[in-house]
Amino acid sequence: MISPTSTALAAVGRLAVAAGLLAAVAGGVGLTGHLSAPPRAPIAGPPPEPVLERAPVSPGSIAPPVEEPPEQLAAPGPEPDPLRAWADEVAAVVDIPARAVVSYAHADLAMREHQPGCRVSWATLAGIGRVESDHGRYAHRTLTEDAVPSEPIIGIPLDGRPGVRAIHDTDGGVLDGDTTYDRAVGPMQFIPGTWRKWASDGSGDGIGDPQNLDDAAIAAARYLCAGGRDMTTGVGWWAGVMSYNNSVEYGQKVFALAESYAEAGNRGLRE
Repeated sequence: MISPTSTALAAVGRLAVAAGLLAAVAGGVGLTGHLSAPPRAPIAGPPPEPVLERAPVSPGSIAPPVEEPPEQLAAPGPEPDPLRAWADEVAAVVDIPARAVVSYAHADLAMREHQPGCRVSWATLAGIGRVESDHGRYAHRTLTEDAVPSEPIIGIPLDGRPGVRAIHDTDGGVLDGDTTYDRAVGPMQFIPGTWRKWASDGSGDGIGDPQNLDDAAIAAARYLCAGGRDMTTGVGWWAGVMSYNNSVEYGQKVFALAESYAEAGNRGLRE
């Protein structure tokens, strides 16, 4: 869950799909917070508590390594889509929907144009998406080809119970269906107040919807890059990830996942 305050990330994040795809991505991705509101969402259930391995690393000591960009996958063109073809290969190796890989990679590509000094990777975004909602598949949901879970994902009320920060309603229940307390929403589990600041349109439909992984991945990337962070450094990577959830265990899980996803992506690029 995002705090209301604030081996290889390269894989396709550093895809040299860049030239042709980046222009298309940039044209369809908005990085502003002034967007139309998505439809009101019903209460859908608590966030997951996955049992995931942790990387044996200490906060600030290292970031998942970044490789130099590989050779361009394929000449850009309408068919076939080289990014989706690569995402299909990644999905065949690790348990992540190909459509989710596309969302995370689009966010990576867009940030390389709009905030190149940050160098946030699709693999780090994927690691966060796995911990937060199993890439939009929490509680037997599926991620549709529109990058939206089959049912909205909405977390527990942030009501001050043990281990839970109390955050009273900030959105009139529009995003989370709760007019008393805020709840984290969508595949990347944004708190409504945080979403209001970082809302983004990754799908190009003019709406910033936290339930849409295209939108949420862009917003998460912007959030991680706040303050001029360089996500390839140990200090920058850990500061970004722990601003998302101030937990060493959380960061170690995301680190381990980022490494495994990046390795799967690199394998697809080598074959």
